[in-house]
Amino acid sequence: MIEYFFSQYATYSTLDITLEIVAVIFGLLSVWYAKKDNILVFPTGLVSTSIYVYLLWKWVLWGDMMINGYYFIMSIYGWYHWTRKKGDVVEFPISVISRAEKRMSLIIFIFTVTFVVLVYHYFDKFTTWYAYVDTFLTGIFFVGMWLMAKRKIENWLYWIIGDIISIPLYFSKGFTFTSFQYLIFTIVAIYGYLEWKKNLNNSQIKEI
Repeated sequence: MIEYFFSQYATYSTLDITLEIVAVIFGLLSVWYAKKDNILVFPTGLVSTSIYVYLLWKWVLWGDMMINGYYFIMSIYGWYHWTRKKGDVVEFPISVISRAEKRMSLIIFIFTVTFVVLVYHYFDKFTTWYAYVDTFLTGIFFVGMWLMAKRKIENWLYWIIGDIISIPLYFSKGFTFTSFQYLIFTIVAIYGYLEWKKNLNNSQIKEI
């Protein structure tokens, strides 16, 4: 069983394996803090994504690398966005996506998928089945991260869909630790949605 899940690591350097484990740990911390609506979601996410950008560049997985590079940038934006206040009141609390944001989400998704397809065609990366899944998955995660940075509860729905797809995807790519990470991500994302929903309902009751 162990050989089945981890045999691919036989050709990896100790440094790369260690970095992947560290990235997984900080990635899990980031999702946990996101679930708790804690701003530490962003600094922990920055550590995880910066490591993954390096590893994925080294492993020539451009789509995944772009996702993590985007996460890194949006984590900086989200960190700033979440700290904005009017006096002692948080300026952008948990909220529901607006019509304009729905349209923007669609635009981000279409633009992202189109861009990744062009990049994959340029580098001739459509050689495996998961390259096609990558294009769709990148669009989902780009929208999810944008909505999280804006503190929209719907971000969790995108994370749940993307995480479920990522479990078998990363395992097939040979990254077992990362695959397990996405399994845990899925569970935490479900609880994250429920917890944010509870907080949102409580805040709406207080406003009445």
